[in-house]
Amino acid sequence: MKKFNHSLMQNNFTKSDLLEVKKLLSKKNIILTQSTKVEEFEKKWSNWLGVKYSVFVNSGSSANFISMLLLKIINKNKNKNEIIVPSLTWVSDVNSVIMNGFKPVFVDINLGNLSMNTDEVLKKINKKTLAVFITHAQGFNGLNSNLIKTLKKKKIHLIEDVCESHGAKFNGKKLGTYGLISNFSFYYAHHMTTIEGGMICTNDKKIYENLRILRSHGMLRESKNKSFEAKIIKKYKNLSPQFIFLFTTLNFRNTEIGATLGINQLKSLNSNNFKRTSNFKFFLKKLDGSKYFKNFDLKGSSNYAFPIILKTNNLIKRNNFEKIMMQKNIEFRRGNAGGGNQLRQPYLKKYLKKIKLYKFKNVEKIHFYGYYIGNYPNLKKNKIFNCFSYNIFYFISFSNVCYKSNRIRNF
Repeated sequence: MKKFNHSLMQNNFTKSDLLEVKKLLSKKNIILTQSTKVEEFEKKWSNWLGVKYSVFVNSGSSANFISMLLLKIINKNKNKNEIIVPSLTWVSDVNSVIMNGFKPVFVDINLGNLSMNTDEVLKKINKKTLAVFITHAQGFNGLNSNLIKTLKKKKIHLIEDVCESHGAKFNGKKLGTYGLISNFSFYYAHHMTTIEGGMICTNDKKIYENLRILRSHGMLRESKNKSFEAKIIKKYKNLSPQFIFLFTTLNFRNTEIGATLGINQLKSLNSNNFKRTSNFKFFLKKLDGSKYFKNFDLKGSSNYAFPIILKTNNLIKRNNFEKIMMQKNIEFRRGNAGGGNQLRQPYLKKYLKKIKLYKFKNVEKIHFYGYYIGNYPNLKKNKIFNCFSYNIFYFISFSNVCYKSNRIRNF
């Protein structure tokens, strides 16, 4: 594996994390599949976030899928089959919509928060709209009061993908507390990690019960509602109470090891978020605003990466930018979250026809001229400055340094 001067991701595990796992594994007759540690993590996560219920699963993608499956189950009006989604998101958001029989309706994004453009969302709401599935991308808040008010008035569900924005806030309240359901990811590269993992959150008790069942093969025994359980057992007298499957679903459970890591990682999440956000503000302050977009909406943000948007629309200059990045061993991803404009991806070709890409101006900008690079808690400000003003001296263009390289003078 290639070693970078600045890698996209960094191991978030601490000695303390490994010690807690070691303690778990040293116990006699230990259960490693979903058990008491999972429930403990769910309760502590709920308290941290500010919701009533949380369900720990094996990935953020699974959280997305189960959320859409839950919508399908509770949807009483089958004419409502459209889910509004951003054109800049992770593939599992869109696939979860399609795989559960819904139609994705795409909207463009705002460059300032990389999230869906509210005006476009409101224009595309119609009698078929069941939900808005918002992605809070790369630590930015995508909500505003007008969107929340309109969705509530029209009785349209809000589903929040907060996989990249742990701890980010809107109006002083954490993202993931506004929607009917919210999803989080604990992937290796995100704000905190359980190696692979995700969380589904809600304040609705009935939805919580269904989420627990959907997580585990659709088994009735996952329910905590004893009266409901007794009613179903009575209805299906010819079935073993331990093996009654209510829904068509799969196994999305996580493990006691993942939960143990999550519990310990959660202890430092707030402090790590503060460090990452401080790093990003410092990085952004030093960028040359004549060459790079700087007008991000930082209020309430919790950034796990450094987004970079070139102001140029010249592909030759962009390619030179990438060439220097590679020469200086700076790992990067073009297209920001999810690889840019989802509408260009081959998996969507058979579902969408006559796509007018010119109507998606901002996501097209990100697709061709947007990037992100790594931002981790132990990244010191002097390292940020030294690495990005010396190692990639000629293209990041920090405002307090004078550049004379002919290769990038025209950026």
